Amino acid sequence: MNNENPKQLDRYYKNHRGIVVHVVRYDREKQRVIFMLDGCDDPQCEPLQRFKEKYTRVK
Repeated sequence: MNNENPKQLDRYYKNHRGIVVHVVRYDREKQRVIFMLDGCDDPQCEPLQRFKEKYTRVK
């Protein structure tokens, strides 16, 4: 994720419960991942390290 365009990403990840999130951005300054949950209009965020621990990439 470190070499991605910070303004826009288009990746999908899921957590241990099988919930899939759409990662739309990475905030380098604050070291956090911004993502959308299905059915939710507002973006969510998670610190990068916690996101790495909780989510795996869906290919």
